Amino acid sequence: MFDSGVGGLTVLHATLVRLPHEDVVYLGDTGRFPYGPRSPEELIAYGRELTAILVAQGAKLIVVACNSATAAALPVLQREVPVLGVITPEARAAVQATRARKVGVLATEATINSRRYVEAIHDLDAGIEVTQVACPGLAESIQGGEPYSERTLELVQEACAPLREAGVDVAMLGCTHSPLVRHMLQRELGPDVQTIAAAEELAEEIAATLARKGWQRADDHRGTYRFLATGDTEAFREEGTRFLQLPIGDVEHVPVCRRADCATAQ
Repeated sequence: MFDSGVGGLTVLHATLVRLPHEDVVYLGDTGRFPYGPRSPEELIAYGRELTAILVAQGAKLIVVACNSATAAALPVLQREVPVLGVITPEARAAVQATRARKVGVLATEATINSRRYVEAIHDLDAGIEVTQVACPGLAESIQGGEPYSERTLELVQEACAPLREAGVDVAMLGCTHSPLVRHMLQRELGPDVQTIAAAEELAEEIAATLARKGWQRADDHRGTYRFLATGDTEAFREEGTRFLQLPIGDVEHVPVCRRADCATAQ
């Protein structure tokens, strides 16, 4: 499983609860966080590099626990290795939940610009009205150590206002950092709007995929989880504990390409 930082640990938490017998390696690309302002070419290159690291670690299935990377790189990665992303399971849940047929999406610039959420929703129900709102700076504010600050609240208020105006009854939290401030988002959206995050939906998709392919571990195996990070490992441990809500032990540092020509090099 990989993410741009520690936000994907919300997905890891749900996966560990749903699949306690599976071994998981989580790779946080904190050295190149945030992904939101990145170009599709950069995100594809990063996705390929991180996937290769996880395959070398013995991964049988890759989970892209990052909405920006899923939006840009998933089709490319799926042609190379078995990969799951966060967008399709979340879109399916939103289509099933909406009654007004008005769905909102809160996500990074990269995810919004890709229009992957719109496509995924309309593949299931072309009649649903989708309102997308880019949230620049929100993931950084949440990961930066002050998720409940006045600045975070301001960003949440700015993001939720267009969704209230559009009359959505379902809001998709299209960034894995967002569940950490879900109560803040819910207050701004109002009690009649259902929020949907990727974690539980994707955990179910992982379980179904492993079962379908016959790759699941025996139920009597006690699964392990360990961590890799491309940036400061101590910062990853401190920030990540809030997201994972489980102990984070040793974090191994892994080097990645940080040159300006990384995208073109791959």
